This record gives sequence, C-alpha cells and structure tokens, in this order.
Amino acid sequence: MTTKTWMVQLRIDEDTDTTRVEAVLDADGKTELRGHGQSRRNPVDPAVPMIGEELAAARALSDLAHHLLDSAADDIESSTRKPADVQF
Repeated sequence: MTTKTWMVQLRIDEDTDTTRVEAVLDADGKTELRGHGQSRRNPVDPAVPMIGEELAAARALSDLAHHLLDSAADDIESSTRKPADVQF
C-alpha cells in the first residue's frame, strides 16, 4: 500500500468588488496544474468578503478538477492508444 499527499494551494486576490483565486495542485512535485476562478459582488449586495472568496475558490477548484481530468484522459490515451472516456 502506498500513501501519497497532493497539496493544493489557493492564492486569493481581492479588490473592492472582485475576488480572483488561483488553485495550484502539486502532485508529489511531478505534476503542477492550475485552475482559476473569479467572483464579482453585485453592487446592490452588502460587502461580505468571505462569500466572494468561497465562490471564487469553488470555481478555481472546479476548473482545476477539469484540468486534472483532461490530464488523466491524455495519460490514458497515451498509454492505451485509444480514446479515453472520462467524465466529470
């Protein structure tokens, strides 16, 4: 049995109404993938920074997950020489 730890780091940048997040996956130092997410506060809503951070982070992690699936599909196709059918 092997145990591995993959680390995801979130970088959060905020201005008055916009939050941007970059999610970076470090898979044992062998693979680095990035996902990006953004949220924007509606001017009529109260300023609650945590909500913008949560939305942007969720979007960045979702984007990262899609990149990871694409990478896995590419690896499967390289290994089997057949189209991969991976779905989210």
